[in-house]
Amino acid sequence: MRGRFISLTVIVVSLAAAAVAQTAKVDVSGVWIFSVESAAGSSSPTVTFKQEGEKITGHYSSQLVGDAPLVGTVKDQTIDFTITGEIQGTPLVLKYTGTIENKDSMKGKLSTAFGDGTFTAKRK
Repeated sequence: MRGRFISLTVIVVSLAAAAVAQTAKVDVSGVWIFSVESAAGSSSPTVTFKQEGEKITGHYSSQLVGDAPLVGTVKDQTIDFTITGEIQGTPLVLKYTGTIENKDSMKGKLSTAFGDGTFTAKRK
């Protein structure tokens, strides 16, 4: 009977450890190279994230938008962030929503008032 209890305890602890490992959060802090496809064409912005808990801040740099700050969140494997910039004096909001695939890659969708798109990103 004692042997079964110990075996059951080992199984429960192993399952709990596996569940924790699967839900481990990835820290996206650092420099990422994006590949974006949208109605405006293709672009390769550089994005620098700083993550503190679920909150992210950072810097967005692209040939089309130029340099702009970003704010957003990371919850589990989901990332959401917004860039507010302008193109030739016209305000523009870029809303990125994606899935963190692993510590070095993510993919998702881009939403703007001028059309939507998709993105992939790799950590630099």
